[in-house]
Amino acid sequence: MKSVSSRERIVRRAALELKDGYYVNLGIGMPTLVANHIPPGVQVVLQSENGLLGIGPFPEEGLEDADLINAGKQTITELPGSAYFSSAESFAMIRGGHVDLTVLGGMEVDQEGSLANWMVPGKMVKGMGGAMDLVAGARRVVVMMTHATKEGEPKILKKCRLPLTGVRVVHRIITDLAVLDVTPRGLALCEIAPEVDVEQVRRATEADLAVDEKTLKVMPF
Repeated sequence: MKSVSSRERIVRRAALELKDGYYVNLGIGMPTLVANHIPPGVQVVLQSENGLLGIGPFPEEGLEDADLINAGKQTITELPGSAYFSSAESFAMIRGGHVDLTVLGGMEVDQEGSLANWMVPGKMVKGMGGAMDLVAGARRVVVMMTHATKEGEPKILKKCRLPLTGVRVVHRIITDLAVLDVTPRGLALCEIAPEVDVEQVRRATEADLAVDEKTLKVMPF
């Protein structure tokens, strides 16, 4: 199996969460890269909080349109049939439950599915963006992030320590080490990366993990 970087593994695995016919919002940062890895044969409609429905892949170098950007100020492309509207209408779509899936980055997730991803106290905050609306309004919430900080500290915790984006809102967590589902009984380990074992995932996770060896799979990347 060809080895991939941690970042590429997370992005490519997150792209498999997109199902045919979904309306999807991709969060600022690493989640936007999912747009370039949509599985063949899967037709989704990507939505941006600043008022665009029908986002295409990132533009090729030299073909960028500075007037066409997503909520993260990145230049993007539009697909045939795309629609433009105000931010108010965009958030009405989100708050009205019309987004099937949102894929967001995370600083911390806890075993109850609460998410912290918008600020670190004492550091500059540009704004909360649409994350709080997305986790409250989207039908399914998937968080993609590295399993630990650069210092090696766990990011999947018993209880989030940073200011919360939403309480008990996350359905699935995808990291460079594993895929975990939030269940009524806590976190369930669904998949592990090819080069790691269950004990390595446990050591990198503060939260308690339920593991069923019979159903546990290896991540495809």
